Parts: sequence; C-alpha cells; structure tokens
Amino acid sequence: MDIHTRALFAAAAFAVISGKKAAGLHDHASGIDRRIAAECRGNRLQGFDGDRSVRFGGVLPEVYDFGDQAFISLKIEEGRAHGYDRRTASACVAQVSGGRVQLFDHGENAWFTYDVQLEGAT
Repeated sequence: MDIHTRALFAAAAFAVISGKKAAGLHDHASGIDRRIAAECRGNRLQGFDGDRSVRFGGVLPEVYDFGDQAFISLKIEEGRAHGYDRRTASACVAQVSGGRVQLFDHGENAWFTYDVQLEGAT
C-alpha cells in the first residue's frame, strides 16, 4: 500500500469509527504532518488530501481515491477498520484509540502510527 493510501485510510478509519472529523494527521513513520481531512455521516465518507490536492470518498464500504482513480474498501468489524486497496492489491487493518490510529499494512508487514488533529484543535 502506498504511503498516501495508508494516510487516507487512517483518516477515513478515524472518521468512521470515532464519528469525529479528522483535520490532519501526524505520520510517525515519516515524521511529517499530513494535510488530510475526513468526515463520515451515516455511511457516506468524504475527504480531501491536501498534500496531493485530491478528493476521496463514497458510500461505505467503497471509498474512491480520485487521485489514484482507484477504490479502497473500508469495513468495520469488531471496532476495527479492515481495508483492501484494489490498485495495489494490499490489505490493512486499523484500530482507533482516542486520537491515535494504528494501522497494520499486510503488504509491508509493518505497523504505522498516526496522531489525528481534530477540527478546531490548535
């Protein structure tokens, strides 16, 4: 899974599981703040990746990344977000705890951690 796809999935998973809007992410693996936002209302997800200047979203479980022109599935099971990136044929699972998302990328066989910036937080 590509770096930007992991970040997109982490923001989306946070929005779906917490019911709050993600306004940005700190990517611990790369040490950078990512300009990515996601919001979920019911089964509709919408988001914007400011680093790539592209939208993403859709009706769950399907999320469309307009930049890569590819679908990612996002399903919630037992409080975790399970995903599959059709473009790279890789799977991941994410868990949300407070303002942190931990994501396991099966393709990389590694964990990635993101701290979520909430809308309106400084």
